[in-house]
Amino acid sequence: MVSETLKKQIDRFLLAFGFSLMFGIMILGQEFRQAVGEAVGVLMDPVLALVGQENFHLILLVMAAITALYASLIQKYTIDWELMRNTQERMKVFQKEFREAQLSQNTYMLKKLEDQRKEMMEDQMKMSKQQFKPMAYISIISLPLFMWAYYFISGHGNATMVFPFWGEQLLTSKAFGPFQHWIYWYFISSIGVSQLIRKALNIGGV
Repeated sequence: MVSETLKKQIDRFLLAFGFSLMFGIMILGQEFRQAVGEAVGVLMDPVLALVGQENFHLILLVMAAITALYASLIQKYTIDWELMRNTQERMKVFQKEFREAQLSQNTYMLKKLEDQRKEMMEDQMKMSKQQFKPMAYISIISLPLFMWAYYFISGHGNATMVFPFWGEQLLTSKAFGPFQHWIYWYFISSIGVSQLIRKALNIGGV
């Protein structure tokens, strides 16, 4: 009984901490982001010193891999993937039947499908809640790391990396729209590693 209570308290604390980070970064602005970056720097700066500042892109790659692994494990054990797959399959069948009923003007079938829609909406709400909760857990690791990278790169505007087809680029220069090259590299690395991990863990959509 005590262990279950403690587990719930830890769970609430982690959720509160995760959401506080998310909202703090959005609402409190630059000073908060810099404070988080400086705090994480206590751990990350010595690592960067070993690797070398000229290899900052390698640190971004490792960060992306850590974030992808952590996020995938959290999602694997907090989301009911069977429910998600079943709901997605049912939605495909429902949409097909609904279109056919509309085209044939089958009022009986439309009424029946409306009743099914209510059940499916409940399942979709469950899915949304399951996906919302892991965001808080993931943000505990990913946001501080990202804020450290943001804080560091802001003070090292001369850092460069060689990109395929683009050649050598400043990591602080714009790649696409408002996204700088370091952010582009971070997310591309994260997506690539994440796909491999999710495949290995057999998680994801249908």
